Amino acid sequence: MSVGILGLMKKENDSKVTEFVLLGLSSSWELQLFLFLIFLLFYIAVVLGNLSIVTTVRADASLLQSPMYYFLGHLSFIDLCLSCVTVPKMLGDFLQQGKTISFSGCLAQIYFLHFLGASEMFLLTVMAYDRYVAICNPLHYLTVMNRQLCLQLVFACWCGGFIHSITQVILVIQLPFCGPNELDNFYCDVPQVIKLACMDTYVVEVLMVANSGLLSLVCFLVLIFSYAIILTTLRTRFHQAQSKALSTCASHLMVVSLIFVPCVFIYLRPFCSFSVDKIFSVFYTVITPMLNPLIYTLRNADMKTAMKKQRKACGILLLY
Repeated sequence: MSVGILGLMKKENDSKVTEFVLLGLSSSWELQLFLFLIFLLFYIAVVLGNLSIVTTVRADASLLQSPMYYFLGHLSFIDLCLSCVTVPKMLGDFLQQGKTISFSGCLAQIYFLHFLGASEMFLLTVMAYDRYVAICNPLHYLTVMNRQLCLQLVFACWCGGFIHSITQVILVIQLPFCGPNELDNFYCDVPQVIKLACMDTYVVEVLMVANSGLLSLVCFLVLIFSYAIILTTLRTRFHQAQSKALSTCASHLMVVSLIFVPCVFIYLRPFCSFSVDKIFSVFYTVITPMLNPLIYTLRNADMKTAMKKQRKACGILLLY
């Protein structure tokens, strides 16, 4: 009998999942090579675009002292890090037939994806508050949005992202995985991983939806409400100031939509798969971090001027 028990325990240990197979975006070798080239260009654009914003804000004292650009620098830094969580692994998988990721690597992707994603959501909410104070209470803007408050708000965003992410990982790491190990995506995320657990995951799914889905929805609604108040206030302002503020709000709303709509779609529903899930995943992890620098720089005269100064300074240094 003891031999049978030991054999059963050995069988259970042997069947424990130690890695996951990523099905990726395509199984066609020719299409994978094409996608590799496309996403490599996207990734280069993400890195160069966001890195240029971070360095420009850091190098220009006037931008660094402005709360809006201070937050923008942190947003670009988050986008830069967020793309590094999934894209390099995806590019490597395009060049090989077997796409696998270890269990610990999968947990690491989940942790950093949600840590950076939640921090970005909180930061966008802070940026909406910053625009609200700037437009609705301009005379006291610099007094209210002082350097100490900006530091505290950014620190709170990072802390909120950490709490959200560590909660996700704790819930996932306690699940038993002993059977199927195929993830229908190009990276590890909570909805796909939970479906592979060898137990009834109804309670875990509810907790995940409450943690990720409601977080996305509440932040999104708060942002929409904030910008609705801002746009209502702008109706009573002069046309020149109104035009500039509308341009700023439009760029912020564009970023908010690109980030929150995919998150709400993916996380605020029962964990069942749809054919468009991968498209939203690509949008969230690749397209949005690439578009953010374009949205903020092309619609922002101060940022374009600062970048031109930086390019001239770099050109002078190269001459010497």
